[in-house]
Amino acid sequence: MKRKYPVGIQSFEKIRKDGYLYVDKTPLIYKMITEGCPYFLSRPRRFGKSLLISTLQAVFEGRRELFEAFTTEYGIEQPQLFIATTDWKWDRYPVLRFDFSAGDLSTIEQLDMLIDATLAGYEQEYGITPSTKEANIRMINLLRTLHEQTGHRVVVLVDEYDNFILHALGDEAKVALARQRFQNVFGPLKAEDDHLQFAFITGISKFSQMGIFSKLNNLRNISMQYEYEALCGITEEELATQLHSDIEQLSQANGLTYGEQLQELKQMYDGYHFSKWQTDIYNPFSLMNAMQSKDVSHYWFDRGTSAALINMLAKMPPIEVPDLEGIRLPDTAFDMPFENFDDPLPILYQSGYLTIKGYTKNRNLFTLGFPNQEVRRGFAECLFRHVAGKKLNSRQTSALLNAYYDFGDTDELPPFIEAIKTFYAGVPYQWERDNRNEHYYHAMLYTLLTAFGADLRAEEATAKGRSDITLLMPRGIYVMELKYDDTAQAALAQIAAKGYAEKYRQDGRPVVMVGISFSSKEHNIDDWLAQRL
Repeated sequence: MKRKYPVGIQSFEKIRKDGYLYVDKTPLIYKMITEGCPYFLSRPRRFGKSLLISTLQAVFEGRRELFEAFTTEYGIEQPQLFIATTDWKWDRYPVLRFDFSAGDLSTIEQLDMLIDATLAGYEQEYGITPSTKEANIRMINLLRTLHEQTGHRVVVLVDEYDNFILHALGDEAKVALARQRFQNVFGPLKAEDDHLQFAFITGISKFSQMGIFSKLNNLRNISMQYEYEALCGITEEELATQLHSDIEQLSQANGLTYGEQLQELKQMYDGYHFSKWQTDIYNPFSLMNAMQSKDVSHYWFDRGTSAALINMLAKMPPIEVPDLEGIRLPDTAFDMPFENFDDPLPILYQSGYLTIKGYTKNRNLFTLGFPNQEVRRGFAECLFRHVAGKKLNSRQTSALLNAYYDFGDTDELPPFIEAIKTFYAGVPYQWERDNRNEHYYHAMLYTLLTAFGADLRAEEATAKGRSDITLLMPRGIYVMELKYDDTAQAALAQIAAKGYAEKYRQDGRPVVMVGISFSSKEHNIDDWLAQRL
């Protein structure tokens, strides 16, 4: 029977009962619940946080049957999960689950209604008549009454706590009101610890950045801890064991060997690291989509990109795609408040656009970069649309993309250079004039090529310096040097003098040196020259 993949399904019960694939995360869940701390976990969108919350709910509600081996009504055999083999007692705890992941929360009134409806639902379930509308009093009453009624302390699960605030960033009044609401409803949790069995809170941003849980300072933040790095997402070991047959089927559908298919998946969806130990994590949403459709394509970025994030980045200093590879930050940078709008890097990391690429222990420095091809290309496409979308219509954009593909097919450089000139002529410059220099045009060209999915290198080091851009095409390799208010001949001479192209002599493809000169008067390419190595 064909394997069923849980694309967009966040209910653990539905996944198990309807025969969908579940990558077993219960070893880590068992470790968490037996240690019993209140936890916080930060992960990007579409990384399985809601499914994790749903699984925790099923565990604490004592639904052992969902974790044992069984055959679904559709005749699909579901394997036994790790936690069913442990000494977990499967008592039924009262669970209060708050879900703020809905994308249509846009006003304080809607947030108030959601909090009120959640509290009212549990009050009705347990026969409680509230004496006030104040959320903090109602929360205290729920914790105490449920503990007394059931004989078990209460479990509190909060999903995507920061969703509303992230969409409201920039609106200081709305953010302040939202903070007040969250502090009011969740503030009592620490003081009511005698009635609390377990608490788990998820979001994109670290709770310390939002100042919401200042009273709940006993939360254990496991977002960057090695032992819980694989709590969401799929590891290479899980891919090679639990998904081995799926990769085989995918490789057969795409005419690849198992090894070739595994490498393609790794390049597209792997590369996420959530601690300084850098365990490789695959994006589960993209991976399940690829398995289901039998097509390794771009999935997460289309759905994971938040309009709020793009609007937020627009208020910050300009982002240049090549500068995001290899940038270094101290560990303290990840605790900077989002609303400062002065540094996009922590936001890009926690949102999943950048990941940890290295760690220098003696300096406490993290090196960041794009996790994989899917994110690198998607982010470049997003910036491309942000910069050019208002001026370039779909026909112009299509013409530019077609010129790139024609270049790959024909290896004819002049038409592609002319298409790039047309692009620069049409883009409404968003940055100040002082920023228009060689680096600006370099960044713009790199972003453009990345958005097209080009195989390229930026600032590639040689013994004598760094080349600007190296573009690897099917029929040739193009080593480019960009100059500003200088000559294309000078750019070409620099490539030759510093040996930027030498490392590609043995590649087998023709190697072409390309010198490009940009003019401050024309705001465009003024001259260019190409010479085969």
